[in-house]
Amino acid sequence: MLIPDSGAPILTAAAMRAAEAAAMVAGTSALTLMERAAAGCAQAILAYAPASRATVLCGPGNNGGDGYGIALLLAAAGVNVTVAADGPPTADPAASMAARWTGTVVPLAEAPAAPLIVDALFGTGLARPLPAATQAAIDRLRGTRARVVAIDIASGLDADTGRALGHPLAAELTVALGAAKPGHVLGDGAALTGRLAVVDLGIPIDSTIAFTAPPRLAPLARDTHKYRRGWVMVVEGTPGHGGASGLAGLAALRTGAGLVTLAGEGNPLPALALMRRSDDEAAALLTDARLGAVVIGPGMEADARARGWLKRLSWAGKPLVIDAGALRLLPGGPIGAPAVLTPHEGEFTQAFGPVGDDRLAAVQAAARSSGAVVLLKGAATIIAAPDGRAAINAHAAPWLATAGAGDVLAGMIAGLIAQGLPLFEAAQAAAWLHGEAGLRLGPGGIADELVTGLPAVLASLSSGL
Repeated sequence: MLIPDSGAPILTAAAMRAAEAAAMVAGTSALTLMERAAAGCAQAILAYAPASRATVLCGPGNNGGDGYGIALLLAAAGVNVTVAADGPPTADPAASMAARWTGTVVPLAEAPAAPLIVDALFGTGLARPLPAATQAAIDRLRGTRARVVAIDIASGLDADTGRALGHPLAAELTVALGAAKPGHVLGDGAALTGRLAVVDLGIPIDSTIAFTAPPRLAPLARDTHKYRRGWVMVVEGTPGHGGASGLAGLAALRTGAGLVTLAGEGNPLPALALMRRSDDEAAALLTDARLGAVVIGPGMEADARARGWLKRLSWAGKPLVIDAGALRLLPGGPIGAPAVLTPHEGEFTQAFGPVGDDRLAAVQAAARSSGAVVLLKGAATIIAAPDGRAAINAHAAPWLATAGAGDVLAGMIAGLIAQGLPLFEAAQAAAWLHGEAGLRLGPGGIADELVTGLPAVLASLSSGL
């Protein structure tokens, strides 16, 4: 049995501003928050990218104020620091912080190359393309041997979507202030953020969005049995595509389910541990209270049989994992049963419309309209619940982009639901475990090996006690 854990919180730019505003109302000054930010960033920089010389690029707003504070602390630590800026900030607290700097300042266009470049030009508030002069200054430094550290977010990245607003300078390390932002791992942010560290500003962080986290493994009761461990049904795909449903069934077993029944007319069984029933026999099992979850869609065509099964399942009320072919048959409104939908981008577009730049908002809207948990597969997988909660799984490897990997994920989710996890938590835990299995698999692995690697992944989890 797995026990889900909450990962680190993620805040949108607006939510982070609200958290800072609440802290100031409660008595923490804006300058104090900036001092905390500068101290945490300087500590992270000195630990991760120590250098004898540094150029700190400072913008006109609070991100620039953070930069001046960082310059002060790096200089105090013995680093030869040059600040590059086209004039100091004019509004507090950034103006007060900049006034403390008495070291070298050069125009941004003359920023010298150095072993360390600190990007404190624009933070999470940027919503327009980088100014031409700023872009030119960044381009001058691109390709040097410097180690680049971005403060809060690489200048020119949209904090909510990860869309590049110009051509940002890729960071080796990004030091996020208060909490991670969606743009650190979504869109272009995945390639431009580098390693992500978070500075605690000492203010309450309350968010409905978080990263996925490894679940904990709890021991089974000594008197457990296969039905108590969870019973999953997988509606088989069409003849010739039965491998997909077989992978889903095996993944459910390997994730801890005690029994898996394939519903269909006779694709070869991928393992003797899987049971098979005809469509009519399987339909009769839907009234059995012990059946915990049903997977429909892997290897399935959008045909009359699939429509009949989806209608039957919506009436039965069993928790569903709807994938692949069955996603093309969604009703365009509430699903009618508790469900997790697992589309890739093409399937999402067909069901809900184009994803657009704001992937997180699109998945949240799809969850609200369908009344289901929606898991959008991708380099960073986004999971959203109808109540507004969301999670991002960036714990994955590019070699998961292989035939059958999505079928494995669908079976894993169903296996966890059948064991008693709520749908949103099951989808999160499965996404993390799937990513971990992919990281261990390495290049050249296939989906079958993802399944066989799951016991080792589960065995490595910390105890839930």
